[in-house]
Amino acid sequence: MLPAPPEAPLLAANRRQALRLGLLGLAGIGAPALAAGGKGFTHCVASGEPGPTQVLLWTRYASDGDVKLAWELAETADFSQIVAQGEATASPANDCCARAWAKGLQPGRWYFYRFIAPDGEKSPVGRTKTLPVGKVDRFRIAVFSCSNYGFGWFNAYGHAAEAGDFDLVLHLGDYFYEYERGNYPSAREGLPERLLPDHEAVTMAQYRERFATYRNDPDLQRLHQLYPVIAMWDDHEVANDAWKDGAENHQPDKEGPYAVREAVAEKVYREWLPVSDAYWAQYEIGKLATLFRLETRHIARDKPFDLGDLMKGKRGPELEAALTAFRDGVWQAPERTLLGAEQEAWLASGLKASTRSGKPWQVLAQQIIMGQFGFARNVVEGMTQDVDKGMRARILAADRVQQSGIPYAMDMWSGYPAARQRLYRAALNADANLLVLAGDSHNAWAFDHSHAGQRVGVEMAGQSVTSPGFEHYLRWVKPADLAAGVMAASPSLKWCDTSQRGYLAVELTPKAATGEWRFLQTIRQKGTALAGTRRMTVLAGQKRFSA
Repeated sequence: MLPAPPEAPLLAANRRQALRLGLLGLAGIGAPALAAGGKGFTHCVASGEPGPTQVLLWTRYASDGDVKLAWELAETADFSQIVAQGEATASPANDCCARAWAKGLQPGRWYFYRFIAPDGEKSPVGRTKTLPVGKVDRFRIAVFSCSNYGFGWFNAYGHAAEAGDFDLVLHLGDYFYEYERGNYPSAREGLPERLLPDHEAVTMAQYRERFATYRNDPDLQRLHQLYPVIAMWDDHEVANDAWKDGAENHQPDKEGPYAVREAVAEKVYREWLPVSDAYWAQYEIGKLATLFRLETRHIARDKPFDLGDLMKGKRGPELEAALTAFRDGVWQAPERTLLGAEQEAWLASGLKASTRSGKPWQVLAQQIIMGQFGFARNVVEGMTQDVDKGMRARILAADRVQQSGIPYAMDMWSGYPAARQRLYRAALNADANLLVLAGDSHNAWAFDHSHAGQRVGVEMAGQSVTSPGFEHYLRWVKPADLAAGVMAASPSLKWCDTSQRGYLAVELTPKAATGEWRFLQTIRQKGTALAGTRRMTVLAGQKRFSA
C-alpha cells in the first residue's frame, strides 16, 4: 500500500527531492522526458476531477489513426496488483488525447497509473489520489494561476513537485496565454529559450499548438504526473478580458464570430486536460470542507465596464456628474452578473448543504479577486515624465475614479457589486465559513470579507507563476511602498505582495486554514530556491484573519 506523504509542517517542505520521492514510494517513477519524433506518448500523463471513489486519467498518444490504449491503476509502483483497468481511445479527432475514468477506488488513497499502447509501449507512471471521506485531520492544496511561458521558467510548478506535501493541485486559470510571439511578453521581455508560436491562438489547430507548447515544459508535466489537478479556465484560455459574448482581444471582423472561437477553445481545453464537461462543480473533502469550482468568465459574465470610455472627453463638472451617475446607477445594477442565476442558486444550495453537514470550511475556487482594493496614491505622486503615455492615462484615470468612490478594477468582482452582495448574502444565510481562493491579478493578497456589518470569511489570492505583476509596470515605486499604499487605500486588505512570483500553499484542518505564499528567487533561470514565504491563518468560525 502506498503511504500518504509525510505529515511535515507546512513551512518545512523537504527540498531533497530524492529522499522525498523515496518516502513517497516514487523512487521508481522517473521525471517526464520530452518525446522524440512526435509519435507515441508525447506529453506524459495527468489526472484530475478526483472524488472519493474515482479519478479522471489523461495521456496523449500521437498516431495517424485511432489507437486503443489500455490503462492500469495500482496501489504500488510495480503494478503487482491491479485494482482498476480499462481502455481509452487516442484519436486524431481529439488531437490524440485520451481520457478515462478510473472508478471503484478507495477514498483518501494514493494510486499509481499508466497507459499501455498496442505494441507494448508504456507511458510514464503517474500518481494520483482520491478525496477522503469521514474525519480528515489535514488536507493540503497547491494553488496556481497565470502561467505565461514566455516570461520565464515554471519554477513554481517545479517547487511544488519537489515538495511532495500536497493532496491536490488547483489551477485557477490563465493556464496559458493566447498572444502571438512578441506580444506579452515583448521580444525584449521574453526569454529567448522560451519561444511561443509566432501567431495568436484563434483556430482549433492554434489552440492545440499552444497547449502542446506549454505541456512540453518538464515542470508542468511533473506537476501533473504527481498530483491530481482540479483546473478551471480564466480569460486567456480563449482571449484577454473575456465575457459571455466577446473579449477585448477578439476582433470579429478579422477573427470571425466570438462564439465559434470560444467553442473551439473550450473543446481543446477539455482535450488536453483531465477536466469534466461541467462548467461548475463541487468536491467534498470528507467532513472537513466542500470545495466549489466556479465559472466567472464564459457562461454568464456581463460585459465589463470601460471607465476610459465613461470619462472620455469629459472634464470638470461634466466628468463629476458622469462618474456620480455611474456610481449610483448602472455600476450597482442588480441584474448584472458574473455567475448567472442558475450557478448562483446552485452555490447557495451547496453552501447550505455543506454547513448543515457540519463541515467547517466552504472553499470557493474561482478565478478573480473578490475583495476590493484601492489605488495607491504614491503611484501618482512618484510618477516620472518617462512613463508611457498609455500607462500614465490609465493611472490618472484610476486615481480619478477612486476620488468618486469607484473602484478601478472593473474586470474583478468590484465591477459587479450586486453579484458580490448576492454571494455574501447566500453565505450568511447558510452560516458558511468562506475561504475564497483567487488568481488573475498576478500579485498576492489576503482580504477579510464582510457584508452589512457581518463577517463572511476570508480570501487568499495567489501570485502568478510567471506573469508580471505591479513591479513590472510601476517601476518608480518601491514594492514595499506600493504595498503600503494599496493597503492604506483598502480597509479590508490585510496583507499583499506586489512584486514576487510563485504559488500559494493552503492547509486545511478542522481548527484552522493556513495560507503560505511561496515566493521563488527567480523565474529567469531554472531553479526552485525560495526567496521567502508569508503565512496567514484564519481560525474556524472566526471568519477573519488572525492578528
